Amino acid sequence: MKRVLTLLFCVFNLQLGFSQELFSFTEPASNMPSKSIGFRLTNTLMKEEVSNKYNLHLLPEIMIGINRHFMFHAEGFISNRNKNVDAEGAALYGKYRFFSRDDIHSHFRLAAFSQCAFNTSDVHQDAIDLRGHNSGFNLGLLATKLIKKTAISTSIAYVQAMNNGKTAEYQFKNNNKKAIDYTLSIGKLLLPKEYVSYNQTNMNGMLEMLCQTNLSTGKTFVDLAPSLQFIILSRMRVDLGYRFPLSKDLIRTASSGGMIRLEYNIFSAFK
Repeated sequence: MKRVLTLLFCVFNLQLGFSQELFSFTEPASNMPSKSIGFRLTNTLMKEEVSNKYNLHLLPEIMIGINRHFMFHAEGFISNRNKNVDAEGAALYGKYRFFSRDDIHSHFRLAAFSQCAFNTSDVHQDAIDLRGHNSGFNLGLLATKLIKKTAISTSIAYVQAMNNGKTAEYQFKNNNKKAIDYTLSIGKLLLPKEYVSYNQTNMNGMLEMLCQTNLSTGKTFVDLAPSLQFIILSRMRVDLGYRFPLSKDLIRTASSGGMIRLEYNIFSAFK
């Protein structure tokens, strides 16, 4: 009985401490549990500025939590942007959490991250997007603060675009290939108001600001992305979000659209 109570106490603290850090459009400085594997499918439907048609992007993803310091993602890119549904590339993402300060009902974490992406689609916009549009890499820092039921997270990253495969040359000037990404995310646990069982579904509200500035032209976009997130049985996750521009000086062909994400996690998946 004592072991059961201890387990339940740990589950409750896991839900209270981390559920509102699982942001929909960005990553927090916290890592997924050690020795766990996650499967994720992200579906975005973005409206083209000129043609008013909708582009469907499917991003299947596998996530692995090595230990409390390291985690990795492998992600694929599938799109119907060129009329047919094509596999256009893939990316690897790694995160290293190098600082953690834990207090009662709060913690602060810092992490470094990097992503390398390969893409074969045509380069069609000034903005650099390593999740389905551009080949290249980034390198950045993350900071996340949790206070009771509210989490605040911010990041900054250097982004370098490259040619999209051998036939998709970068269409813009070479000195436009460099940019800075920066984000600010706020998440709050909305439901349940009080825990009585670990089977309860968590509902989290998120508001995220996503920005990029080109280092050569100085042009910038600023997006706002509200979302709702549901954590089911502590291992399944559903995200519903919408992203739209506040400022679009840095040109994108499709800057507004919805997002649906499904995720399933297996804990203690390997030794």
